[in-house]
Parts: sequence; structure tokens; C-alpha cells
Amino acid sequence: MTEWFGEHPWITFLLIFILITYVYNKVFRTRKLPVLKSAIIYLLLALGSFMLMFFQIAGLPIVPSLTVAVALMLMVRIRYFIQERSAKK
Repeated sequence: MTEWFGEHPWITFLLIFILITYVYNKVFRTRKLPVLKSAIIYLLLALGSFMLMFFQIAGLPIVPSLTVAVALMLMVRIRYFIQERSAKK
């Protein structure tokens, strides 16, 4: 799997950027920022994704780690959704 990410660096970059953006929006974004500040944040996320892409190509499991983090966050959201539905009944 690591070899495939090394052969397709732009797909790797895109995956890392999407996963990091999801984590940022669900964990760190508490309120809506002005447009310029949001643009700066996403530019910095893109720069960080570019750096993490090099770590992925070097052999570190960046994409699988981010995927596990997003999967755990989704499981927590599903759990809260189920708890809210059962509390309404």
C-alpha cells in the first residue's frame, strides 16, 4: 500500500488534505471564521498536507493513521446519534 501512495503522490496529497480538513472541521473549528482567515487556515492545512505527503512517501503510515482517526470520529458521532434517539423515546 505504501508503494502505491509513493507512485501516486497527488492522490496521496489529496487524501491527506481531505482527511486533515475533516479532522480540523470536526475537532478544532468552534465557530465560523471570516473568509480571509478561513483561506489562511486552509492554505496552512495544504502546506501541512504537503509535508505529511513526504512523510508518507518516506514510509510512515500517515494515510492509514488519519483514516483510523476519522473512522473513530465517525463511530463517536454514530454513538451520540444513537444515544440521542434512544433518549427521545
